[in-house]
Amino acid sequence: MQPWPQPDRPGPGQESVWDYPRPPRLEEFGGSITVELGGRAVASTTRAWRVLETSHPPTYYLPQAAFADGVLRRADGASWCEWKGQATYFDLVTDARVAPRAGWTYLRPTPGFAPLAGAVAVMAAAVDRCTVNGETVVPQPGGFYGGWITSWIVGPFKGIPGSMGW
Repeated sequence: MQPWPQPDRPGPGQESVWDYPRPPRLEEFGGSITVELGGRAVASTTRAWRVLETSHPPTYYLPQAAFADGVLRRADGASWCEWKGQATYFDLVTDARVAPRAGWTYLRPTPGFAPLAGAVAVMAAAVDRCTVNGETVVPQPGGFYGGWITSWIVGPFKGIPGSMGW
């Protein structure tokens, strides 16, 4: 296990994930978000939510109405989040490509996350591209977490090798 990390120092206009709370905080987000798969935009919105948790880049949740018709297909399986409750999954589907279990939602989230009910987060590594305010995001490392890294977020980020105990 890696020792407790030394947080990167945020510059002007940047946020450190080490200033985010635990338990996580939910906040509204009014910037532009897009998701692309199979050579097309499958989701676009200017109204979303961010979940902010210590050591994690923000996870963005988009209203289901932001997704094009037919691109969300319910997938098998579920998982449990100690903060938000039971997650259910979606495959993202276009004529050109399927991204298995690339989206998830909380149909009945815990009270502190009630605004997320039915909103969908997307695993950036599973699709062609995600953007926030026009900037292409970098997926949170490790393949398990769904955070989106942008130039205004500094780490280090949970998900790198040895970070399980953070």
